[in-house]
Amino acid sequence: MPDKKASKEEREVLEKYLLQFLNLEKRFPLLPGIQNTQAIAQLTGLEADEFMKLRNRFEKNAKEAALELLKEEEVTDWLDDIPFDSDDTIVALGDSITDDLQGWFGIFSHVLEITVPEADFTFINSGVSYNTSTDALKRLNRDVLAHNPDWVIVALGTFDAQRLHVEPNRPLVSLADYWENTNTIEAAVKEVTDNPLIWITPPPVLTDMLQKIRLFDFDIFNEDLQNIREIISGKQGYIVDPMGTRMSEDGEIEAWNYLSDGLHPSLSGHVNTARELIRHLTQSKRVEGTSLEPPEDYEG
Repeated sequence: MPDKKASKEEREVLEKYLLQFLNLEKRFPLLPGIQNTQAIAQLTGLEADEFMKLRNRFEKNAKEAALELLKEEEVTDWLDDIPFDSDDTIVALGDSITDDLQGWFGIFSHVLEITVPEADFTFINSGVSYNTSTDALKRLNRDVLAHNPDWVIVALGTFDAQRLHVEPNRPLVSLADYWENTNTIEAAVKEVTDNPLIWITPPPVLTDMLQKIRLFDFDIFNEDLQNIREIISGKQGYIVDPMGTRMSEDGEIEAWNYLSDGLHPSLSGHVNTARELIRHLTQSKRVEGTSLEPPEDYEG
């Protein structure tokens, strides 16, 4: 039993926000006992059964969202052309938007498992909350290449664009470093698979909502995210949502596609990403390579 149980207020924050991103096993994979559910539950102030009940609820939400997505006739039509073989291993490399227990990758996985029940896909979620492209590059061997993936989906950039309150005049990771990091990821993945990379651009952020959350010591602005998208759009492979419009309707970003922080997508926002991923994989020709110029501050 935990020495200190979560208070009612803490429990509400865990249930409604933190727990779906608080995948400590992925953030600290080498910590002894990290696979012990009881130990992880104690760190959150919850009993093990309550902890697992909440986690399982997020998983259930993702599956139910997949079932709703499959009611869309155009989605089921697109799935006829999915470019995966039945025994493929698909790895997603990303940040907390990918790491989310009810996120787009879980929804996408359920869609394929429901649609092709005879397949033997292996889905590996290598998203780690709040990762930048630099963080992801450091763990690339362990979390991506070691799985010998057939397909790799890269969804990075949101947290590269952080402007810390202590230094608001530049993004945390420069465009030059982001360009170099993603080039290195791309080159390394090409050593283990002939299939093209799949790049998902970062969604917009509702900065006004983000700035009201005391939990964060940074801001993220859509101008910086657009610069990230421009770099991704010059990559080889499949480019999902190059303009970053999947959270918008009639040109306006819809708040219901986000949690209360204006940063992380809600379940409906994740459905939008899963839909766009399926659409781009099956309806768009992959980019064969462009002559994208490096950022002005690149010195390599």
